[in-house]
Amino acid sequence: MKKLLLLTAVITAMASCNSSQHQANMTLPAFDKEGHRGCRGLMPENTIPAMLKALDLGVTTLEMDICFSKDKKALLSHEPFFNHEITTTPDGSFIEEKDEKNYKLFELNYSDITHFDVGMKPHPRFPQQQKLKAVKPLLADVFDAVSHYMKQHKRPFPFFNIETKTNAATDNTFHPAPAEFVELLMQVIKAKKMERYVIIQSFDFRTLQYLHLHYPAMKTAMLIEDYDKRSLKEQLDALGFLPTIYSPEQSLVTAELITACHQQNIKVIPWTVDDKKDIDHLKTMGVDGIISDYPNLFNE
Repeated sequence: MKKLLLLTAVITAMASCNSSQHQANMTLPAFDKEGHRGCRGLMPENTIPAMLKALDLGVTTLEMDICFSKDKKALLSHEPFFNHEITTTPDGSFIEEKDEKNYKLFELNYSDITHFDVGMKPHPRFPQQQKLKAVKPLLADVFDAVSHYMKQHKRPFPFFNIETKTNAATDNTFHPAPAEFVELLMQVIKAKKMERYVIIQSFDFRTLQYLHLHYPAMKTAMLIEDYDKRSLKEQLDALGFLPTIYSPEQSLVTAELITACHQQNIKVIPWTVDDKKDIDHLKTMGVDGIISDYPNLFNE
């Protein structure tokens, strides 16, 4: 009887493991249309309205950035502080660039962060951006809002391309160190049962390496800056494993790079492409997707 119970437990565990692996390995779209920070060119970046607008435009993946509050809440924000270009303080004033790093998210509880508006100040670089009252949302609330939207519109669920905003120079001052950062992030992803839909991307290979070691079924994207002059092999050697996606600054894309990645079963999805001619050219070259501030361009 004990042997039978043990065998049943083992089979159940294996089935659960296989199910989890299958969920995390859901196939990415043939061509991945990614809305950068939702749709930064059209709506306030990294906000729920930006994500829902991007879905209206038919994106297949929502790209976003994650930071943490003092009370360890995962929230959407490109910088680990309140950026002077988009922020209105609780008293209605604006933040000067020289002071913005004094407004660290990691030193504010999330309840305090919600008193800052990030949607009403006209953006100097994105004049088409619609202005509306908005706060930096919790990742959990973004998952919930998107889930509600998908049920209402009865359309295929999108992927979430989530960037870990970490840097070795600012560990434990602007954000948790990589291990804690990834664990806190995965807590939210697992709690909302979103493992199958999430890609974790980063310029900081440490977070990707920790993720690969502890959550090997998760999809990963290796972000590459235009000043990174290492070869693809050198970059992959530094990472230590083959990521799901190689995501370079658009000017780095060549036919040879695409071929080299595809030979290793790595998708190529460049950022941030905001010109229709460039989008068409990169598609002709054979990239597997594009990240854009203007996902409306995908439909033109």
